[in-house]
Amino acid sequence: MTDRIDLTGMEVCARHGALGFEKTSPQLFRVDVTARLDLSRPSRTDDLSDTLDYAALAAEVREVVGGESHTLIERVAQTVADAVLAHNRVHSAVVTVHKPHAPVGVALDDVSVTIERSRPAP
Repeated sequence: MTDRIDLTGMEVCARHGALGFEKTSPQLFRVDVTARLDLSRPSRTDDLSDTLDYAALAAEVREVVGGESHTLIERVAQTVADAVLAHNRVHSAVVTVHKPHAPVGVALDDVSVTIERSRPAP
């Protein structure tokens, strides 16, 4: 499937990390989501109900990332992918979670994890 909806650079303050202070002090996370789905019908009908509402999806992603605290951003990425794949129209999802201020002990611009998940074949 080559059709997709992309949400890029969503910013969420959340409490994810392996260090104690990361569980209590919110940090900035950026999230990129690609939802792959067939957009042929909505491209003809021009009807929002025939597609994936990206505003609603963005709100869901913000809620997931800003919700339950996780130790690993790998887990954060998986929970986002699960939320995207919960939409029946979506065939697969690519999720990148960026942690630009990760306390890694060296200067860097960003740390990120990217996962790709697909709906199991019937």
